[in-house]
Amino acid sequence: MNTEKITVEAIIAAHPTKVWDYYTQPEHITKWNFADPSWHCPNAENDLRVGGKYKARMEAKDGSFGFDFVTIYTHLDEGISMSYEMEDGRKADVSLEANGDTTQIKVVFDAENENPIELQKGGWQSILNNFKQYTEEN
Repeated sequence: MNTEKITVEAIIAAHPTKVWDYYTQPEHITKWNFADPSWHCPNAENDLRVGGKYKARMEAKDGSFGFDFVTIYTHLDEGISMSYEMEDGRKADVSLEANGDTTQIKVVFDAENENPIELQKGGWQSILNNFKQYTEEN
């Protein structure tokens, strides 16, 4: 397995409580969890506890391709940080840091072996950028 870590981050003009809620609640996840406008996230489930499962369906709007992104939480510090393990054994850490009227969100994840690092980073950053836009506009 690739042990390289990839980091994506964004500064969001919102309080950490809102950022946490919008990042973890399924009714919000479905509004931002896609890397490209030709994709969408038609449903999401989130059992937000250590040992709980997160599942988000990601698919092309034309129905040509889709997959379930599934993780199990290994650490939760509500409103501050979370860690999870993906089905293929890769791990990710998410942290929030308040700074005045903004919140920095940082996601550090294990790279996979199938796609170039820059492609993986670009995809995850696009999703985080969608999250930022959705959270700031709603």
